[in-house]
Amino acid sequence: MSNFPIKPRGLYFEDFQPGLRITTAGRTITEADIVNFAGISGDFNQMHVDEAYSQNTFFKRRVAHGLLVASVISGLAVQTGVMEGTVIAFREINEWKFSKPVFIGDTVHAVMEVTEAKEMRRLGGGSVSISVDVKNQNDDTVMKGLWTVLMASKPA
Repeated sequence: MSNFPIKPRGLYFEDFQPGLRITTAGRTITEADIVNFAGISGDFNQMHVDEAYSQNTFFKRRVAHGLLVASVISGLAVQTGVMEGTVIAFREINEWKFSKPVFIGDTVHAVMEVTEAKEMRRLGGGSVSISVDVKNQNDDTVMKGLWTVLMASKPA
């Protein structure tokens, strides 16, 4: 153990003002992602894992699990560093809509915008609502919704 305190690099509740926009890096969805997610989640729906079956579906090829893509976006949001060491909890996902399919080889990223911030003194921080717009490499929205996270306040 180190005797040096770790200074969080994330933003504090007070830094999350409505209108703040954060764009994540992109990430390409691979076949390995789909296979691994199927194994972890137990969702072996043929539209995700069976190429021959998928050719006879509406999309004509395998599609990534919607929840896989949502999870990837959550990871990309964390990688921005804005919540590192300052997030208390991921609280809600609301109004989530899956608009377009994500295929193997598609690259996704998110544009996040703070829509509301409510102080919650008893928690030592506040609730932050973030609009999340997930886009593919063509700048098409593939999913969107609203996240609520609890963020710590700046130390006194």
